[in-house]
Amino acid sequence: MSKNFYLTTTLPYVNADPHLGAAYEFVTADIVARHRRLVGDSVFFNTGVDEHGQKVYTKALEAKQDPQKYTDEYAERFRKLKDTLNLSYDNFIRTTDENHKKAAQEFWKQSLANGDIYKKLYKTKYCVNCELERTDSELVDGCCPEHPDKELEITEEENYFFKFSNYGDKLLKLYKEKPDLVIPDFRFNEIIKFVERGLEDFSISRLKSKMPWGVEVPDDDEHVMYVWFDALVNYISAIGWPEDLDKFKTWWPVTQFAGKDQVRQQAAMWQAMLMSVELPPSEQIVIHGFITIDGAKMSKSVGNVINPEDIVKEYGVDALRYYLARHIHPFEDSDFGMEKFKEAYNANLANGIGNLTARIMKLAETHLDKPVELPDNTIPQEFKDLLDNFEVSKVCDLVWEHIGDLDGYIQTEKPFNVIKEDKEKGIEIIKNITIKLYTIAQMLEPILPETSEKIKEAVKANKMPETLFERK
Repeated sequence: MSKNFYLTTTLPYVNADPHLGAAYEFVTADIVARHRRLVGDSVFFNTGVDEHGQKVYTKALEAKQDPQKYTDEYAERFRKLKDTLNLSYDNFIRTTDENHKKAAQEFWKQSLANGDIYKKLYKTKYCVNCELERTDSELVDGCCPEHPDKELEITEEENYFFKFSNYGDKLLKLYKEKPDLVIPDFRFNEIIKFVERGLEDFSISRLKSKMPWGVEVPDDDEHVMYVWFDALVNYISAIGWPEDLDKFKTWWPVTQFAGKDQVRQQAAMWQAMLMSVELPPSEQIVIHGFITIDGAKMSKSVGNVINPEDIVKEYGVDALRYYLARHIHPFEDSDFGMEKFKEAYNANLANGIGNLTARIMKLAETHLDKPVELPDNTIPQEFKDLLDNFEVSKVCDLVWEHIGDLDGYIQTEKPFNVIKEDKEKGIEIIKNITIKLYTIAQMLEPILPETSEKIKEAVKANKMPETLFERK
């Protein structure tokens, strides 16, 4: 039975060019979106960019640019990923969009009216790179655990606060009622323990005189919204809230993809904010790990950041999609290196599906007088179940298991020899392996859409396709 399915990535900051980490999140979300469309669901796939906050404002000043002009340029670089990575998203939201800013302000008003926003003078240690306040218990040797090389800012000013402390018991009740809210389990356990330790109210505004780049706080022109409070609202503003509630109700709740550094924001802060304005919680929050480069964390200062566009130019979009989907663990940290990438490309794409397709379609074109009759969808249920559980790398392993089995079947049955001795039997084997190849192409459709289409077109036309993947 078909249903409505809404999923979103997080919105990357526009303070640097797109990197492999963002590409991974976009591609895995895209694979799930394509899969859900193929099984008959109506899908709304949201992504975009987060443009406000201290980090972006500082970068704009360093570049001697107006913040809006700066974010316009970077937003366009992220928008181009739709073509670079062959993404199928339905909406690209910018947090500088007028309808989003209005939604964030309305969200603020409703939370304020419900008694969850107040003003106070406070002093805190703040990590600009995380755009998060850090308590002493979180610090490692006096530094942010995520950015130990960056000095914390000591902030002392009067800000608005959100009554996060009101929502500890309600969040724990939610977690109990929705035991699959956060995937994987060990990330869910992290956030449960975080909430059980007790919640502190968090600042949701900044003085405009110090940091003017943000959504203005309603009825107070001296403050702008804290970047996280503004950005999280995109998940509902993207589907019409608060102006088009029919559209909102059609799609909500959402399945969210996010990195492991955002568990607190997505699974606790955002869920409490939704409770504050009396909206239902998210459907699921899927947390992935980080990508390291040859064993080291990606860093612009180190110079080991890889631009996905460079890989696509040399190897093609499906090669990058393949590697991210199969060789990057969906939930744990994973390492990326160009030597490993090239090795996997040659072994599993050029010599794997590429070589298999060429062998089968050469036999079919030579010995079949017309295209094979194709059965209805023959994708195994296991494939669908794995993708429903966001096990993207296991799905790829399953596909390549089928590729290996088919290759082994050809080696055993030797249709190229049988056809010479028993034409009828040889033709039946060739028809069989061609149909199996088509099933593999169907499974590849959400993962490698271009490759899938080329194989399916070749089978339907009974023609050899162009080389799918040139050896490198």
